Formats: sequence, structure tokens, C-alpha cells
Amino acid sequence: MGVSHISNRSEQQSQGWSRRGILAVLGAAPAVALTGCSSGSADASENTTTGTSGSASTQAAAAAKQPVISVTPADGTEKAAFTSPVEVTVTDGTLASVKVTGNDGSALAGSLDAARTTWTSTTNPYSGTKYTVTAQAEGAAAQTATFTTKSPGETFVGYFTPEANSTSGVGMPVSINFSHAVSDKAAVEKAITVTAEPAVEVVGHWFSDTRLDFRPQTYWAAGTTITLGLRLKDVQGTDGVYGIQSKDVTFHIGRAQISTVDLSSKEMVVKRDGATLATYPVSGGDADHTTWSGIMVISERFQQTRMESSTVGLGDEYDISDVPHAQRLTTSGTFVHGNYWASTSVFGSQNTSHGCVGLHDAKGASDSSVAGYKFYESSMLGDVVIVKNSGEKTVDPANGLNGWNLSWAEWKAGSAL
Repeated sequence: MGVSHISNRSEQQSQGWSRRGILAVLGAAPAVALTGCSSGSADASENTTTGTSGSASTQAAAAAKQPVISVTPADGTEKAAFTSPVEVTVTDGTLASVKVTGNDGSALAGSLDAARTTWTSTTNPYSGTKYTVTAQAEGAAAQTATFTTKSPGETFVGYFTPEANSTSGVGMPVSINFSHAVSDKAAVEKAITVTAEPAVEVVGHWFSDTRLDFRPQTYWAAGTTITLGLRLKDVQGTDGVYGIQSKDVTFHIGRAQISTVDLSSKEMVVKRDGATLATYPVSGGDADHTTWSGIMVISERFQQTRMESSTVGLGDEYDISDVPHAQRLTTSGTFVHGNYWASTSVFGSQNTSHGCVGLHDAKGASDSSVAGYKFYESSMLGDVVIVKNSGEKTVDPANGLNGWNLSWAEWKAGSAL
């Protein structure tokens, strides 16, 4: 009976809807739909034409409601922040897909919440990059938005040792010197990884606000491949100063050569892969200029170089323009090098230098028969030179690449993580 009182106008409108449209209305406003069509009461059957038409209008409006997608940063933003994730939300619907791509070819990964109404990027966008967001709600056409992130005001980089794709000795740490002092050491260290194959635990140690070294507990195994991962781009090292590097660098470890200098016996024994390769007579620092003791790593190599006493605080005591086969052991000026100006009889019998370890050599650095030449040719960056019985204290671990003088516990204590 109630149905017989619905106006013809209402009937015509109902007949004009598709089956999908009727289902959408029923899903969007079930109470209205059910009340207008199924009540058997006299009051309901007396609905006026105007009242029924109003109910139908409400249903049509609900059916026509479209999902609305919003993006943060907002569409068209020119200097968006790069310190927060990208967020895409939808009202009156659920998200089917979201894609965020940069003009540098990068893409931001992200995830949906349980209701599938909010998508959040798992990382922040990069600085100085234009992004296009393509989002689609279920049952609707895809929508796009664009924004551009601002560039950081001040930046820093990390200069690393050893060189990319180089081969070094087993004592070579991965050493990074930053162009700007770092206050948030944990954030910066977390953005750097050093992995080895064969695998071994590698830990960072801060020697200062600008220097971070990585090493394993003991020397690298011969033949190890090391990968340095720098993910410093947009990492804030200190207030308002951001990193700009995002790259992977590979190094290699060659054979294991460890040389031990005993300045009591004035002899250096060179061992390679555990076997004695050579023994050379040497001369170390005299009583007034003792040589550092401890574990040192060759950090620079020069076939010939100039050495001036003024550069190490010794006035004008010497200035030699062509020191042959010089290999640096400390930043402060300790070398193991060839010596052509001292008598051959000095080597193996007297410590006469200003702190360096000297081997007999020839002027011009071309005589392959002398000890200085031979040791230089057998060495590489990263080789270990251990000095003992020098009469001097152990070298500061930060003086060169000499962190091996710290115990493993001391080394790990210098990590910010």
C-alpha cells in the first residue's frame, strides 16, 4: 500500500537509474533507502510527493560524492621542506595506489594505514628536487600533484680514505674527514655504513668533530672487499648544515704485510702473509728525538720528497730536498724512508735520526740494490709498521691512521651509536 502512494515523478527517476547506481545509493545511505521503500505504516504511506522527492535527492547526492585526495606538501609548493615525509590522504574513499617520483629519477617508497585513507613516505624527500605525486582512489580516476623542495642553505661533505677502487694493506681503516664540524654525531654515523666481505663487525670511532674512522677488531683479512655507503644527503650534521652525498664506494685489501721495527736491535723484520719476506738494518730517532712506539699505518708514499725541520718544529736543523722512498706513518711527521747522507755503518748500529726510521738508500731513488728501494717497492698504503723499544711513548691513535693502538673496547666507546 505504501508503494502505491509514491508519485509518478519518483517512479520515473528510479527507473532511470542503473543497477550500479541503485547499489551505490543503498550502500551510501542505507537508512534513507530502507525507510523510503519498505515501511508499511499509514503515516509512511501518506508521504507527499515533495517529501519523497527530497529523499531521492539525498540519495543522488550521496551517489555523486567523489573521493577527495590531498597531498602534503601541497600541490604547487615551490620551496617545500625536505625534513618531513610526504603524506597523501583521501576523504570519502580509500586509496588504491600512490606513486611519488622525483625529477632526478628517484622514487619515494611509502605505506598505507590500516584504513587505506593515508599514505606516508618511509623517507623524507630530497632537497632541491621536483616531485610528482600520482594518487588514485578506489573507483576513481588518478590525480596528480607536484611540489619542489627547497635547497639547503649550508652543506657538508665527507672526504674518505682510501681511494675508491684502490687496494690497500690490512691495516687501512676507512677514515672520513668532514668539511664542517658535526654536532649530531649519531645522525651522521647512522647514515654511514661500512661492510666487508668476508663479513666482520666494523665499528666507527669519532676522533674529533670532523673525523670518523671505521675498523674491525683486528686487521682486515687479506683479500677483503670493503664497501662504504654514504647516505648523508639531507642529514643534518649540525644546525642548518646538511650533507649532500649519497653514494657507495668499494675498496680492496691486498696481501697482509706487517713490518716490525725493533730500535733496540736496530732491525726491521718484514713479514708477508705470516712468512718473513726480508730483514733490514735501520736507524731510528736519537736520544733527543725518539721515534714513536706503537702500531702505525702507511698513509702516504713518495718516491722522493722534501723534508724540512721547520715543518715539524725543529727550526733549521735540516732541509733535504730529495729524501728517497719516504712513507708517512704519522701526521706529525714520522716517516720510514731511505737515507743516502748517513754512513752505511750507521744502519743496524746507531739511532741517529730526528725521529724517523731510516734505511740505507742511494741519492736519486733509482738504485734497486739498496734496502730503502726494496722496502718501498714491497710496500703499499695501509701496510702496518710496528715500532718497539724506541724509548718513546705510544703514538696517539689520532696521529695518522693509527687507531689500532686502541683496544676494541676503547674503539667501540668512541662510537656515537
